[in-house]
Amino acid sequence: MAWFKRESKGIITTTEEKKEAPDGIWNKCPNCKKPLHYTEQVENQYVCHYCGYHLRIGSAEYFSVLFDNNEFTELFADLRSGDPLHFVDTKKYTDRLRDTQAKTGLKDAIRAAHGKIGGEDIMIACMDFNFIGGSMGSVVGEKIARSIDYSIQNKVPFLMISKSGGARMMEAAFSLMQMAKTSAKLALLSQARVPYISLLTDPTTGGVTASYAMLGDINIAEPGSLIGFAGPRVIKETIKKDLPKGFQTAEFVQEHGFLDFIVDRREMKEKLASFLKMMKN
Repeated sequence: MAWFKRESKGIITTTEEKKEAPDGIWNKCPNCKKPLHYTEQVENQYVCHYCGYHLRIGSAEYFSVLFDNNEFTELFADLRSGDPLHFVDTKKYTDRLRDTQAKTGLKDAIRAAHGKIGGEDIMIACMDFNFIGGSMGSVVGEKIARSIDYSIQNKVPFLMISKSGGARMMEAAFSLMQMAKTSAKLALLSQARVPYISLLTDPTTGGVTASYAMLGDINIAEPGSLIGFAGPRVIKETIKKDLPKGFQTAEFVQEHGFLDFIVDRREMKEKLASFLKMMKN
């Protein structure tokens, strides 16, 4: 039968006529392994519509999800990391920065912008994990500090979206100093009675968790996010015990009192808008 028999032998499509799907059109859910089309991801706010898994996204996607009509004004966009220690591992830190900037199109691991959520003014600083693991260096601390200053001066609530592997080892003590710097700035924000919302996403670890990520007036997380200080392997080797199921997930952290809410990304904008209106009144 013709159904099971190739009548024309050989491949008759020329190389020039072959068409391939462009990169980025299809993605695979890391949880359920089902294919996801890009338009479906955007429509569902980068949440798998099969299993509800929250895909890792960057500042551009968070801004599009949260800001009204994706309209915002980016601030402090030209800040770039220096190399005060002349650090070298497998490559020079300056080369690593230059390569990562070219690859991601980002200047550093954080972007800051102000706009509106549900018609309410807000200042947002959002980390990008694609930039050296979202590590906290001097530029990250400085942008957060300047964002807080903007919030204080303009009496605008501040939203911090954390997604980080922790402090940036290439900047050593300069990186660790950002923990104290940002915490001190948040104390000033509190004294000015300006609301601070901390949104923890997957993953939020290390010095970021130990400083500004856990200091919100309300601490919110996305479902299933990894939240902790040291990694589970390090903790297990230190205490010589097996860790409980779901250890360091957002649900586990909330159960132990470190989070106020876990909010689905598809409902995040509505929840934030409600909170901003409540605080305003």
